[in-house]
Amino acid sequence: MSPSISKGAHSLSDDFSVASLVSILIVLLIFSAFFAGTETALMRLNRYKLKHEVRAGNRAAKIIDNLLKKPDMLIGLILLGNNLVNFTAVALVTMIALKMGGESSVAIATLILTVFVLIFCDAAPKTLAALHPERLAFPSAFIYYPLMIISYPVVRLISALSNGLLWLIGVRTNDEKEASLSNDELRTIVYEAGKLITRNYQSMLLNILDLEKVTVDDVMVPHTEVLGIDIQEDISEIRNTIINSEHTLLPVFRENINQVFGIIHLRKLANLSAKSLFRKKDIETLSFEPYFIQEGTSLNTQLVEFRKRKKRFALVVDEYGDIQGIVTMADILEEIVGEFTTDPTNKNEEFKKESANCFLVNGNANIRDLNKVLNWKIPSKKAKTINGLILEHLGDIPKPKTQINISDYSLEVIGGNENFIHSVRIKKQNN
Repeated sequence: MSPSISKGAHSLSDDFSVASLVSILIVLLIFSAFFAGTETALMRLNRYKLKHEVRAGNRAAKIIDNLLKKPDMLIGLILLGNNLVNFTAVALVTMIALKMGGESSVAIATLILTVFVLIFCDAAPKTLAALHPERLAFPSAFIYYPLMIISYPVVRLISALSNGLLWLIGVRTNDEKEASLSNDELRTIVYEAGKLITRNYQSMLLNILDLEKVTVDDVMVPHTEVLGIDIQEDISEIRNTIINSEHTLLPVFRENINQVFGIIHLRKLANLSAKSLFRKKDIETLSFEPYFIQEGTSLNTQLVEFRKRKKRFALVVDEYGDIQGIVTMADILEEIVGEFTTDPTNKNEEFKKESANCFLVNGNANIRDLNKVLNWKIPSKKAKTINGLILEHLGDIPKPKTQINISDYSLEVIGGNENFIHSVRIKKQNN
């Protein structure tokens, strides 16, 4: 150390006692830990939790939200305060060392200060901030806000110089974009929040996120299974169909389902049906116009359309206008909350367990439902049913005992005819 610096330090230290210098040093180190910890806390703060607190009226959250809108200014303020505190602390340690042990003790004191700052003013507070960012970030708002006002000119200059340097290397600080989450990122958040929400709620949230991936084709009742009223049948047959119907809405058609001309709400026939007095003319009069939708429509889109049109029943048609099936509001809601209108025993009739990884499955069983219930991953490009899947791979109706391997699954045709495969044995192969 040069004689002039040594004399200056000695003359300054003579004005303060060692106890006073140590007290000031402790305060500076506390501020150093504050700046280091809050920097990590503010940068690690969950922006979505912050937005929630802002909407809830949290004053500290509002201040932090405004500060984070200009991160360059906030970082400049933190670094200004941290460096000012640390450099002053080094000067104080030098003064204390000169006062207590002379110039020979300055190097040792500086080394001790470095280790102390590294552990207690840097590593420890930053670790605490990383684990509990809200605990440090929110209280710090009431300190950084006045500091920003007081030191604004200096911080503004620091920010301008640093932004200018970034501009020279091609970084534009005004190119910020509002942070947004993709569908997959939202799914990850729901998974990570598993301890905070019940399994049922988690399942429903994930199902909602999946609505855009699922189409009406996946949940519709195929046209071969549609129960409706053929207006050309005898009135006694029609009455029998209505009395035995488990549904309140039925399509009304002539000859076949592709000739639908209306939808009848059975409640409108309640008074007449009790007396068995309704006629075909009553059905035609009380029927309302059918609502047609295109196959391949995603469930989230159709849910919005149902709500917009005040409908809950639609006929799914292909590009040629042929009816492929029906879909209802209940079908879409079941994709979110699980089945509540279908008897589980009916679903189980589509497959019977023969062994741990082997099931006897109906040919019209829905692949997606099968995968969901059995936790399987049978792949399919366009086919919706097991029958369609086999046709998709073979191009023709196979004979009984025909076997086909699809991914990790072995399918054996058990029964069928020239038009349809009735039953298939599916075995999941162990890899």
